[in-house]
Amino acid sequence: MLSQMASEAPFAGGADGPFAGLPAGADARVVWAPAKVNLHLEILGKRADGYHAVETLILAIDLFDTLEVRDDPSGRLTLACDPPGLPTGPANLVYRAADALRRATGTTRGAAMRLVKRIPHEAGLGGGSSDAAAALAALNRLWGLNLTRAGLLAAAAEIGSDVGVFLSPPAGWCTGRGEVVEPETVGAPLHLVVVKPPVGLSTAEVYKRVTVPARPVNGDAVRAALRAGDAQAAARGLHNRLQEPAFAAAPVVESTYHRLAACGPLGCLLSGSGSSLFAVCRDGADAVRVATEFRVGAPPNELSSQVFVVRSYWPMPR
Repeated sequence: MLSQMASEAPFAGGADGPFAGLPAGADARVVWAPAKVNLHLEILGKRADGYHAVETLILAIDLFDTLEVRDDPSGRLTLACDPPGLPTGPANLVYRAADALRRATGTTRGAAMRLVKRIPHEAGLGGGSSDAAAALAALNRLWGLNLTRAGLLAAAAEIGSDVGVFLSPPAGWCTGRGEVVEPETVGAPLHLVVVKPPVGLSTAEVYKRVTVPARPVNGDAVRAALRAGDAQAAARGLHNRLQEPAFAAAPVVESTYHRLAACGPLGCLLSGSGSSLFAVCRDGADAVRVATEFRVGAPPNELSSQVFVVRSYWPMPR
């Protein structure tokens, strides 16, 4: 079982922690789960456990799902989702996070949970993983478990490779299969346009198509640019080894990429395994311009994409 380490403070997970959660009475909390983009993603090799070894720089953005959790003294775990039709049992990472936290700590507390989805799925934006991290942080506080960040990271690794990075926004450098997280600082907010094409992509299918490079691309330059808050340098350093396999799996993603790049941002990239793309912009006004040009420039026969004007998530008061 996980327990609080004496040398670490309990993980807050509230207004003073990574999720700007609010109490909703004595026995409930509301938390916001941010999406993410990958400014760098390199494949280092294939591991013995079947996963790929990766290095990736993940940046949280201010596109959010909302999770409400309420203590249930009966000990039951229940989940409702909006929109309807989403899985509400173990297939949903929120449910799995709550169950993993109970098994890891031995608590018998229950929770009634409600998830409002805004982050597109099969999009490479990490919505499911962020929802799971939000559940871990909220329930840790609601149930009075007092787990440290290290304790929550151990539970997160059981749920999914990139769940842990959402426990340390606004950014993280992730290695291993993605579960080893080194928090990163962000020198200034980055302004972005995120485009979700009218198709989703299977992570497993994209990884099947990837070739491990003989000489991996180093991510030091983009990490330094992020710390400095230098959007131009960050755009120059963008890299995603999964981009070409994703383009091969779904040509509409490639054509959408070229349309977005033609709008003149500082740089464009696929996020994660796709299908979403993002553009790094000069400032907020430039992001609005890029998004507008992309929307009005759509060919008449093109299925519509979802377009979001966002900036990097800034969890502390400005």
